[in-house]
Amino acid sequence: MRRFLLRRLAAIPLTLLAVSLLVFAATELVPGDVARTILGREAGEEAVARLREQLGLDRPLADRYADWLSGFFTGEWGDSHTLGVPVRDLVLGRLADSLILGGLAFALLVPVAVTLGLVAGVNHDRPADRVISVTGLALGAIPEFVTGVVLLVVFAVRLRWFPASAQAPDGATVLTRLGHLALPVTSLVLLCTGYVARHVRASTVAAVESPYVRAAELRGLGRARVVRRHVLRNSTVPATSALGVQLQFLLGGLVAVELLFNYPGIGDLLLRSAVDKDLPTLQATAMVLGVLYMSIILAADLAYRLLDPRVRLGGAAA
Repeated sequence: MRRFLLRRLAAIPLTLLAVSLLVFAATELVPGDVARTILGREAGEEAVARLREQLGLDRPLADRYADWLSGFFTGEWGDSHTLGVPVRDLVLGRLADSLILGGLAFALLVPVAVTLGLVAGVNHDRPADRVISVTGLALGAIPEFVTGVVLLVVFAVRLRWFPASAQAPDGATVLTRLGHLALPVTSLVLLCTGYVARHVRASTVAAVESPYVRAAELRGLGRARVVRRHVLRNSTVPATSALGVQLQFLLGGLVAVELLFNYPGIGDLLLRSAVDKDLPTLQATAMVLGVLYMSIILAADLAYRLLDPRVRLGGAAA
């Protein structure tokens, strides 16, 4: 366990270096002139050239990359070209808002998906199993922005049960804020539930048909007790990896969901900074998301190892 953790932590700097190269290269390939985008089409070439020099866009790529990378790790992320505010405060503030949205979705996803997977697995090849499996596959195949549009039309426009915008007014109560987040959270949960439930179902079927479960039932233990004491843990261990994968899908889905529901999160910031050619914001946002992705993968691997000590991670023994 310790050796695995040390190896993974030691690999993080190299991974971050690779991520930084990809992020910098990708942002440099964004079409359009940053200075021209900031000043507008009517600006003269002399003004555009001055701004390019002021922003350091006329410097060699290697020098710009070195300055940007060192600034990122020292916390000097610069100012937004379009908003004129410190990039670090902007990105971290948006990240906090996105973590609230993603955290609520994940907190709802875990009990819903695990419960549905257990029900389907315990009742495998029965109507309940078929309904849960088919519904999960269908929802997982529908993009989150399509699900979000349907939720908006039905529950915000026609029924008026929830607000269309996820952005609550200033001074709103916790209950009001949760009401504004209900539809985007539901959209994210519907996207991921089927995938996790299928993993839980498969492991539940294997556990239910195992000799120790059959022996427990022969000893007179009730089905509910057998499921709670013997099936539940063995069924949720494989779901840990699935939940880690779905956390990454949640982050990816934030871009569409935040735009659709007018939520000021990091997904919305990533897209708008790309459209506006705001390179400092775009680069910092992409790097923060890369760090978050790596953290999720590491946390999922550790959770899987803790739930099942028999597993070897990276060749390390228990």
